Amino acid sequence: MSAQVNPDLLINLKKFGVEDASACFNCGNCTAICNLSSESVPFPRKVIRYLQLGLKDKLIQSPEPWLCYYCGDCSETCPRQANPGEVMMGLRRYLTSLYDWTGISRLFYTSKIFEVFAILFVAALVGLGFYVYHGPMLTDRVALNVFAPNRVIEILDLIMLVVLSFLLLSNAYRMFKEVMGDPNQYPELSQTAKQQFQNRLIRGIPLTTWVSEAKEFIVQFFTQKRFNSCGTRSQKTQWIVHLLIMSGYSIVFFLVVVGIRWFQRDEIYPLWNPIRLLGYYSTFAILYGVTYAIIGRIKKSKSVYEHSHSSDWAFLILLWLTTFTGIMIHATRLLEMPLTTYYIYVIHLMIAVPMLVIEVPFAKWTHQLYRPLILYLLKVKERAVNAEY
Repeated sequence: MSAQVNPDLLINLKKFGVEDASACFNCGNCTAICNLSSESVPFPRKVIRYLQLGLKDKLIQSPEPWLCYYCGDCSETCPRQANPGEVMMGLRRYLTSLYDWTGISRLFYTSKIFEVFAILFVAALVGLGFYVYHGPMLTDRVALNVFAPNRVIEILDLIMLVVLSFLLLSNAYRMFKEVMGDPNQYPELSQTAKQQFQNRLIRGIPLTTWVSEAKEFIVQFFTQKRFNSCGTRSQKTQWIVHLLIMSGYSIVFFLVVVGIRWFQRDEIYPLWNPIRLLGYYSTFAILYGVTYAIIGRIKKSKSVYEHSHSSDWAFLILLWLTTFTGIMIHATRLLEMPLTTYYIYVIHLMIAVPMLVIEVPFAKWTHQLYRPLILYLLKVKERAVNAEY
């Protein structure tokens, strides 16, 4: 089967943070040292070779970049300093932009001007919205639900949830079609078997297979446990930090988008109320995890922190500021400072909404869906192959 070659692929990928791929001479050290690489799905060596040869179609069909958690082992031991871990990270950015039918992801990753403009533009819309419409600013007490009624915020949240879900899931479907539609990922199959497999995918894999393997998606989505299989104790710390950020964000996303009527109340919950405890956990988890990552990137303390794309900094800064301003809102409510609470609340949303609108469907937060989805699809695909052959 012939493959179309894109001679400019390596040059184009530099915009996504892939700097050293040309230094790789395909020795295979990275694949040999990776705890997660296997005979059936070897990486990073294979996809780096695709990249060097300009095989764009092969790259977009490859699940391997999503199987890498960037523990840094391959980059630390690479004899050519080709930094395969960072190459895989850059490929994830590139693939995210290819899945995105709107083109926003590509602009966000390749243009710092657009990145800053998009964040400021959404923030300005939020600020303008509050300038045009807000409830009375009572000063005798903190009345956040009078200033910004939670029933209004809830409607806006649900609209945002529907739009973001549509964008993210439609992009995920594009990824699904690419990953599931390539029987050539199984070189051991005969040409006849590959054609039969393709026909099986067209007809559809049995529903029982999809259901029985769904646990893989659920477990990986909520625990990222495969990350824990990466090597050393230091790398397991990375998994814990990653898990704290993901779990904290997921909880607070649910509280503020789906459960806003219970989360945003003028009456402060007792200390041991479950909603308040979940809020405290989310705050600690995100603040600790993000601060750890920021300090690591400033100090360049590990190979995974030596190279930072502008989108990495945007993600960390927006998430840290969202969490910090959330803490400030809670503190000013406890201190009974009405006007300060209202102003900080607006600033908080001017940071949080751009993070959600841009990061969830187009940037870093896509990983939370794409990675477990890829692992799930590989399980389903393996079952389909074994069942047929």
